[in-house]
Amino acid sequence: MDTELARTFLAVAAAGNFVGAAERLHVTQSTVSVRIQTLEAQMGARLFRRGRGGAELTSAGQRFLRHAKALLRTLEQARHEVRLPSGFSASLTLSGRIALWEGFLPQWADWMRASQPDISLRLESGFEEDIMLGLSQGSVDIGVMYTPEHRPALAVERLFDESLVLVSSDPSRHWPDPGYIHVDWGTEFHIQFAARFPELDTSARTANIGWLGMQLILAHGGSGYFPERMARRFINQGRLWRLEESPLITLSAYMVFPLDRDDPALLKGVARLRELGAEEQVRRGAS
Repeated sequence: MDTELARTFLAVAAAGNFVGAAERLHVTQSTVSVRIQTLEAQMGARLFRRGRGGAELTSAGQRFLRHAKALLRTLEQARHEVRLPSGFSASLTLSGRIALWEGFLPQWADWMRASQPDISLRLESGFEEDIMLGLSQGSVDIGVMYTPEHRPALAVERLFDESLVLVSSDPSRHWPDPGYIHVDWGTEFHIQFAARFPELDTSARTANIGWLGMQLILAHGGSGYFPERMARRFINQGRLWRLEESPLITLSAYMVFPLDRDDPALLKGVARLRELGAEEQVRRGAS
């Protein structure tokens, strides 16, 4: 398949219409239309439902969505590995939840760059579903996340336990707070939150990533649950306050990596993450 067809498909899916996709891709609307028609002919199915409101994915289009993402990700990974600059002997791709890039995973990236300068690093953020898909397809070497799936060919190791604390832009705000932003920290978070606040409606404002929820609260006020590690800086600056009487929610951070690979770059990366996870757990115990 021409990868431009997959790129065009993803652009239409993201924009919700052909005009927006054409602007993103810097091509004409007719080019987008021809590419989608060609793709649908190759797939033997209608991928979009056209209407006055734009272009909506059909059930076939929804099923093709993850394959299109995987196709382009695999291509990018292949380019990364094939085009290794001179001086590099191997490459490693790590994908992690964006909250884990706050104060934890950068330590790993810095150590790898300093102690393993011959390893080229590709660093990504993502959600569990996409990270697990990349691990299964080989486009991701190490995944770091909160709620991994257990699969036969992948090792799952707990790195450390993460405390999520309820913070507010105003210490005098009452709880339940109408300005609460419910961040999607994964299935385990939802289970624990529902057990602690069974009567609370969380549908008013939701965010799919912690960074977005944090920016909304800092800019416009409100409250939300965030990893203590992520909120600490703003608490120390006096921009957020922890609601001390609110219950903690604990999530475990895991690393996932393939069992059937023993190349040195992967083993070094895994070993360092294991060490950093142990150090983080000790810090949590001491705090």
